[in-house]
Amino acid sequence: MIRVEKIHLCEIQLPLKEPFRISSGEVSMRRVLIVKLIDGDGTVGWGESVAGEQPYYSPETIEGVWIAIRNFIGPRVLGRTFEHPRDVFPALSEDIRGNNMAKAAIEMASWELAASKQSASLADLLGGSRSRIATGISIGIQQSPAMLVEKARASAAAGYQKIKIKIKPGADVDYVRSVRDALGPDVPLMVDANNAYSLDDIEHLQQLDDFDLMMIEQPLQWDDIVRHATLQAAMRTPICLDESITGPDRAEDMISLGAGRIINIKPGRVGGLTPAMAIHDICERHGIPVWCGGMLESGIGRAHNVALASLSNFSLPGDVSPSSRYWERDIVAPEWTMDSDGFVTVPRNKSGMGVDIDRDWIDELTVRSETFGL
Repeated sequence: MIRVEKIHLCEIQLPLKEPFRISSGEVSMRRVLIVKLIDGDGTVGWGESVAGEQPYYSPETIEGVWIAIRNFIGPRVLGRTFEHPRDVFPALSEDIRGNNMAKAAIEMASWELAASKQSASLADLLGGSRSRIATGISIGIQQSPAMLVEKARASAAAGYQKIKIKIKPGADVDYVRSVRDALGPDVPLMVDANNAYSLDDIEHLQQLDDFDLMMIEQPLQWDDIVRHATLQAAMRTPICLDESITGPDRAEDMISLGAGRIINIKPGRVGGLTPAMAIHDICERHGIPVWCGGMLESGIGRAHNVALASLSNFSLPGDVSPSSRYWERDIVAPEWTMDSDGFVTVPRNKSGMGVDIDRDWIDELTVRSETFGL
């Protein structure tokens, strides 16, 4: 049972070790909105919003999420008793359309709070069965095929079990061909287009079928499932939907229409852990593999992703790279690490999300904060 009496919001700014570039833009400084829920007995639950500074991945931005939590989402949980964290998402969703990233920040913190109160690990509370998570890496768009090959070689040597290559028109087929030729046929490769193509590009995209890719992620528009069905029928390579899947109903639409064969589940995109688990269960029933994608999360968001990815149908390597992949210094201790075989360990010997918060470092990084409550 949880009863939140205070909500603390803060924004930190974490500089990336190197700029991360996708088809819609580049990020060099990650603005992260962190949520702290404080229960009546003083127990704390942590979460974060994955919303970006610009509305390029999602209509939501960090500014809008802050306002939505303060004015609409947060008041839905303050002073209200919930028997189980799975009851939080329905309370946040009643009459509030969209705003999934704002809802997720509160909802996921509620799960972490409940796990801490029960002295259980977050993974155990979610029903996760895996003790280790196979890990992939996402490589941003590079200036040349040679630069991409260099990064892909280093990633394979480090033990990553999946190499995701960001692509866009003009930086796609030749780039992927170079990596496949350099690394050989056995290294698991996939590409991610972040909505950069249309059905006018079918013949061009069909060239990717030659490279034995695990999948092509979200090639068409973020909210378009119907046209993805047309593209999937024309390609051998499995299509993986990301931005298009905003809830369980959209996952069912994808399956019914044959618009894809894989789903990337990001809890911060779909409203939290409860809807993420619902999508997982739908896919498991239909034999659709899933994996957990990343959104340049800090160690807090990564903790939630690791716990979610411990569920049974997360059968493909997730974007749960170690902290050192992105940050000189993360905001959790111990920082997330990956072993030489390409696995991240699920922390089950500590309650809550399994890592401690580096509060002094968060305080130093904080550029604004706000606390409200009863």
